Amino acid sequence: MMDYEQNGTEEQSAPLHMELTAASTTIDASVIQSRIRQSASIQKEDAAMMEDGDQPIFPKLSAAQASGNKIEYRRVRCPPHRYTPLREHWEQILTPLVEYLKLQVRFNTKTRSVEMKTSPHTLDVGGLQKGADFVSAFMMGFEVQDAVALLRLDDLYVESFNVTDVKILKGDHLSRAVGRVAGQDGKTRFAIENATRTRIVVADQRIHMLGSYANLRVARNAICDLVLGAPPGKVYNNMRNVAKRMSERY
Repeated sequence: MMDYEQNGTEEQSAPLHMELTAASTTIDASVIQSRIRQSASIQKEDAAMMEDGDQPIFPKLSAAQASGNKIEYRRVRCPPHRYTPLREHWEQILTPLVEYLKLQVRFNTKTRSVEMKTSPHTLDVGGLQKGADFVSAFMMGFEVQDAVALLRLDDLYVESFNVTDVKILKGDHLSRAVGRVAGQDGKTRFAIENATRTRIVVADQRIHMLGSYANLRVARNAICDLVLGAPPGKVYNNMRNVAKRMSERY
């Protein structure tokens, strides 16, 4: 042990005290405060480091500058059954692409495809890909109001699969599996959408789903159970239990 006795007296290390006044310990509910408390010496050191190490601030690059002033293109083909809805909702599709993403858009009547390209006014580097995903989601069968969420939120995804990817079915067995997923007048599909906060499109043998990653997993499991022949009541209960756990977790 170390001996701290000197001149007949014992030295003890003084405890570190932080100055806490009534004003500093009082919490005002109307003001959002930081939960990190630091001593005055640490605050002075951090302030000195911020003053000495000023980092340069660079302006944000536009999409044209980031790609070396190269114009990028995307082309999304329009299926025959979506040609009429595209013509009816063309203005609603064009508005976010031009005004929000600053893209140049046109519809090529020869190839029946929507063509997009960047312009000098395009600021977002990933704007062209976002626009292509938005148009592709509409071509799959989603409503414009649902597909436009891909432009506003970054944690949304579109997942597609065939019913035969879950189980190899043919003839009437395949038709009954698709019918179980849709339900009478679409009730089963609406129930899955409301419970999992997703959007589902049943297009012949293809299933398209739009939502967040965790919600897509719950909806996919429910649809796969219906394709495999599980009773709808059992699927509803499992789906509600999982959705309840997810809501409690987040």
